[in-house]
Amino acid sequence: MNAPVWLLLRGLTRDQRHWGDVPERLARALPPGAQVVCIDLPGNGALHHLRSAATVAGLVAQARAQVAECGLAGRPVHLLAMSLGAMVAVAWAAAHPDEIAGAVLVNTSLRPFSPFWQRLRPRAWAPLLACLWPGTSAERWERCILGLTSARAVRRPEAPALLRQWADWRRSHPVSRANALRQLLAAATFRAPRRAPPVPLRLLNGAADGLVHPACSQAVARAWNLPIAVHPDAGHDLPLDDPDWVVAQVVAWRPGVRASR
Repeated sequence: MNAPVWLLLRGLTRDQRHWGDVPERLARALPPGAQVVCIDLPGNGALHHLRSAATVAGLVAQARAQVAECGLAGRPVHLLAMSLGAMVAVAWAAAHPDEIAGAVLVNTSLRPFSPFWQRLRPRAWAPLLACLWPGTSAERWERCILGLTSARAVRRPEAPALLRQWADWRRSHPVSRANALRQLLAAATFRAPRRAPPVPLRLLNGAADGLVHPACSQAVARAWNLPIAVHPDAGHDLPLDDPDWVVAQVVAWRPGVRASR
């Protein structure tokens, strides 16, 4: 029997480097032989020069192509996916359930279960528009993103160094405004099925999410009768705010076994 494969998918405009050391932590915590694989969606990271799909279905197709390039075609994968990446995970599991062994969805939001003002909180609208304005510096962009997505790391002494690193990444692998808008369009227009995809799913949620209202994950949990774990004071970027908690939740989960909420 093949060892489990965990595929990690990030969110809007982010790439695999933004997982920090979560992939290494997860690999150490999983059973021997398990694989942890990270990919970038076209338009982000190492693939920043490519055109992002403007639909979640298109992003699924792009992710599946990368899985095939990694030599994993035909092997059901587990997904750890956050935000837009979690929408990709849902659409992938719904369309190709034989390819997905299970998925942990982090701080996602789905139509038709939540209204748009919860899926993107009004407090975030102006800062995000400012980020997309022509001429916005890498430093300003990343300072805005950290402020919107972190409730814990943003207050740590190492936050300035993290911002410098993120700004360097943005300069070396810039995400174009056009690709960022395509990804926003994909997230805004995606509509999840009324019924849960026929694969094991679990939700992780940060109670201090300033970008997406925590009620969005709760709404998905209710609609699909899914187990959910809530971090009391982490923000949208849960893997950044508390990587140990995320890894512990993933490792403790047993796909196919219903956990209590």
